[in-house]
Amino acid sequence: MKVFKFYAPGDVRLEDAPEPTPGPGEIKLRVRATSMCGTDVKISTSGHQRMEPERVMGHEIAGEIAELGEGVTGWAVGDRVQVIAAIPCGKCDWCQAGIPTICPNQLSMGYQFDGGFAPYMIVPPQVMAVDGLNRIPDGVGFAEASVAEPFACAINAQELIDTHDGDTVVVVGSGPIGCLHVRLARARGAAKVFLVELSRERLDLAADVVKPDAAICSAETDPVEAVRELTGGRGADVVITAAASGAAQEQGLQMLAPRGRISLFGGLPKDRPTITLDSNLVHYKELSVWGANGSSPDHNKKALALIADGSVPVTDLITHRLPLERVAEGLDVVRGGTGIKVTIEP
Repeated sequence: MKVFKFYAPGDVRLEDAPEPTPGPGEIKLRVRATSMCGTDVKISTSGHQRMEPERVMGHEIAGEIAELGEGVTGWAVGDRVQVIAAIPCGKCDWCQAGIPTICPNQLSMGYQFDGGFAPYMIVPPQVMAVDGLNRIPDGVGFAEASVAEPFACAINAQELIDTHDGDTVVVVGSGPIGCLHVRLARARGAAKVFLVELSRERLDLAADVVKPDAAICSAETDPVEAVRELTGGRGADVVITAAASGAAQEQGLQMLAPRGRISLFGGLPKDRPTITLDSNLVHYKELSVWGANGSSPDHNKKALALIADGSVPVTDLITHRLPLERVAEGLDVVRGGTGIKVTIEP
């Protein structure tokens, strides 16, 4: 079978590999859809501090069970399933306290375990131990189920900042995760949602699909002034920076109303991880600054449920469905921002 494997930064290969066999406690999965994200582009070009060499990439995974390893119970061949990406240990103090997103022993599919850019893969016992294999609800396709993983990360962030009824929300970044944030904010009761993006082309593409109350191109207008004008000078209740941009984080703080909350959702490049934070702005306006790191197994379950009941549609966000042989093309689409969500269907 063909697999897409990481060797080193700038060295990723589509190559032949033997079809895997499940060992005790493992499940062999027939991969039906693995979605791509910006992290896949980052890994392929620059690597990742947690990425192991000679590892099959792909961490947004959905498929059907092809074979059960010895000792596996409660599952059957043919079951349609979605796989978590971030795997907490389930044993540390943070996991025991119900905060597995900051587990210091976290492992990941496509990083320490072979991922979903392959026709077949193994779901390791570590996933099963934390209830990280989820049944795909009836009526949800494999491609849509694969989007549950990044959607779960958005749920984590919006639960932390408590997006709720009546909020005015600004989402900075119109990629797939930004689009999911727009729709999730609506589902959580936001009164108005504004979308900010540097690229006019990307903004128009996303806005045409997710229909924000206002689409602000930050290359053409000052986004801080635009948000203030749209809110009558008050500012936003919530800002989510779904872009790897320090400038976006600095501007996001300035967009907030008193008692506003900001989620620094998009991580910054490791060689430029700092921003200038106006501490007096935070002090006098009583602002809250939140981080958001991935998702938990429970967030993945919530994501599948919201997709299944129609609260957060994702089908129209999938602009490209490509076979495994065209995985490099998919990376180019993500890198260039010429689509919203790319799904590889081996």
